[in-house]
Amino acid sequence: MSVTVYVPGDAAALALGADEVAAAIATAAAQRGLKLRIVRNGSRGLFWLEPLVEVATAQGRIAYGPVTAADVPGLFAADFTAGGKHRLRLGDIAAVPYLARQQRVTMHRVGVIDPLSLSDYRAHGGGKGLEIARSLAPAEIVRMVTDSGLRGRGGAAFPTGIKWKTVLDTASAQKYIVCNADEGDSGTFADRMLMEGDPFCLIEGMAIAGLAVGADKGYIYVRSEYPHAIAALNAALDNAGGWLGDFRIEVRKGAGAYVCGEETALLESIEGKRGIVRSKPPLPAISGLFGRPTVINNVITLASVPDILAQGAAYYRDFGVGRSRGTLPFQLAGNVKYGGLIEVPFGCTLRELLYDYGGGSRSGRPLRAVQVGGPLGAYLPESQFDTVLDYEAFAAVGAVLGHGGIVAFDDTVDMARQARYAMKFCAIESCGKCTPCRIGSTRGVEVIDRIRAGATEQIPLLRDLCDTMTAGSLCAMGGMTPYPVLSALNHFPEDFQ
Repeated sequence: MSVTVYVPGDAAALALGADEVAAAIATAAAQRGLKLRIVRNGSRGLFWLEPLVEVATAQGRIAYGPVTAADVPGLFAADFTAGGKHRLRLGDIAAVPYLARQQRVTMHRVGVIDPLSLSDYRAHGGGKGLEIARSLAPAEIVRMVTDSGLRGRGGAAFPTGIKWKTVLDTASAQKYIVCNADEGDSGTFADRMLMEGDPFCLIEGMAIAGLAVGADKGYIYVRSEYPHAIAALNAALDNAGGWLGDFRIEVRKGAGAYVCGEETALLESIEGKRGIVRSKPPLPAISGLFGRPTVINNVITLASVPDILAQGAAYYRDFGVGRSRGTLPFQLAGNVKYGGLIEVPFGCTLRELLYDYGGGSRSGRPLRAVQVGGPLGAYLPESQFDTVLDYEAFAAVGAVLGHGGIVAFDDTVDMARQARYAMKFCAIESCGKCTPCRIGSTRGVEVIDRIRAGATEQIPLLRDLCDTMTAGSLCAMGGMTPYPVLSALNHFPEDFQ
């Protein structure tokens, strides 16, 4: 009888030696004459336990971690294939508090299934949403997504149903679905985890979007730094067979430009042009890819759609608070003891994520600042750690939730240096089309350097420059760069003296 062992093929696990562990397990099993089936699943998102090895036993799946190749002989000696006792034995990983307290909706199959098996995906509830969508009129699909309260998970938080309805109502012989998988924000990895751990979920969401608006062609734009995600998506599409019907999906690899995470620069890149932001109007929903009506959503947005169709709009809407409905996979990184992925409904606080899940700082020193929403997100001081994780609550304190990336810093951080980093990042990554972003970020670096050298009388000049960038930039690249700069100035003025 064959035993199934799960060893993550997720990029984070690979970086920690998962391939070596899988090879060692295969070799040890062959030497002992044991029949093993090794499944390269996705990561559960508890990165301090990676590589996390699970084995299917009569008592359920038993986890061991973190496992190194050197640990493998000892695991076999302890009869781990039957769930034997070992110092690395964790038991049922789903019962570990870090996971047990979560409410995984979008990510509930990640780490559980064989990512490249369509039959395994369907055995765990996949495909039901697409099946239901095929029985509905396009307007009914759009209404379900609208009623669910789903908003874009890429940062802008625009209501998904409104975007889809605009594309549906715009007459055109050709329409497109584009998935923005150019996940470039610091401390973010939810898109990558889903693409590597449950690619059929994203594919199904895109197919449903196609039915909703009348599109038969889709593109997934993946950043070049995600080779494992690209391979997983292409393999899943090859394994999909006729499941998608007439809907076709093509994976496109980006060339490493951060600005191509902006939807119109992304469209330019897919068309084979330089990634430069387009002026609006027209909106992409009316004139997008190749001048046709186009739905552009990010990975988590599209991956949320299958469950909305399968479970109903009310099921998804019942999670969350205020206008922020559903769940969001938050990504905890930086100076924290337990970094990883935490999917919870909107409504918990930043402090809960940092301490109840993250365990506080890894250094043991007090946490001083937390950046939420990527490199252009605001820095929140300890006095704002009780802010509710909700789009409107964050906007009220001059911050953004963005894609849910959270990077923590202890009390050794130099916030003036962090402000300079934000300006320098913008200067490097700007597409150069508009003057406030292109020139403003370069001048910003120079002004901050003078302030750090003692010219504190130039702080008002830095504030004026930030106002110009916010009001005059063509897109969020320049418009949001002032967020980290001004929040550092406002909350940590002593670092600029």
